Amino acid sequence: MEPKKNVKADVGRNSSIYFAVGLALMLLLTNLAINYKTYDKADIDIGMINMDDELEEEIPITEQLQQPPPPPPPPPIAPEEIEIVEDEKEVEETVIESSETNQEEEIAKVEDVVVVEAPEEDIEVPFAVIENVPVFPGCEKEAGNNAKKQCMSDKISQFVNKKFNVDLASELGLSGRQRINVIFKIDKSGNITNIQARAPHPGLEKEAQRVIGLLPKMLPGKQRGKAVTVPYSLPILFQVQD
Repeated sequence: MEPKKNVKADVGRNSSIYFAVGLALMLLLTNLAINYKTYDKADIDIGMINMDDELEEEIPITEQLQQPPPPPPPPPIAPEEIEIVEDEKEVEETVIESSETNQEEEIAKVEDVVVVEAPEEDIEVPFAVIENVPVFPGCEKEAGNNAKKQCMSDKISQFVNKKFNVDLASELGLSGRQRINVIFKIDKSGNITNIQARAPHPGLEKEAQRVIGLLPKMLPGKQRGKAVTVPYSLPILFQVQD
């Protein structure tokens, strides 16, 4: 006797589907169980707010004080009575004559005008920068401005050493090394002017002024072709013999 078997009654045919569905349900339940939270009712009960318990603040009604209007300004002071004085003095009107001329009017002749020339200014140029140095007698043949400067300095030093009285210092009771600073000017005519000296003793100053006053007349210095005044300084040094 053969057993009867229904092919459709095979339960193992869909077992994998059932396993997957069951596994998904178990995972879902497990997730819900883990994330499930409970709260204490006493902690979350915030109660009810009773709005009737608030105090109603009454705002007092204030009355705006009205300031009285400012007093009216005082009336203006009445001006003093003005006395009207009749003008008896007649005012002469100034008549402005026209400056226009016509052909019939004679032209007045202008007399010769004498032009007075202003005196030339006495220009001073330092010895170190002058274009043409003053020429000491005997230095005319020197070539160049620098050579004439050196020649002039040598000639003046020789002249002073020859004319100066060195024994005067001993007579005045001076001793040791003496120094006299002399300043003078060579004007635009070549003359020696404005001699000034400074020394330890007034006697030496007078002697220095005397000797410088004996210097001969020179050819004046020139700046841009014009004769000018040239200041010159000269130190005089000597030793007093004991």
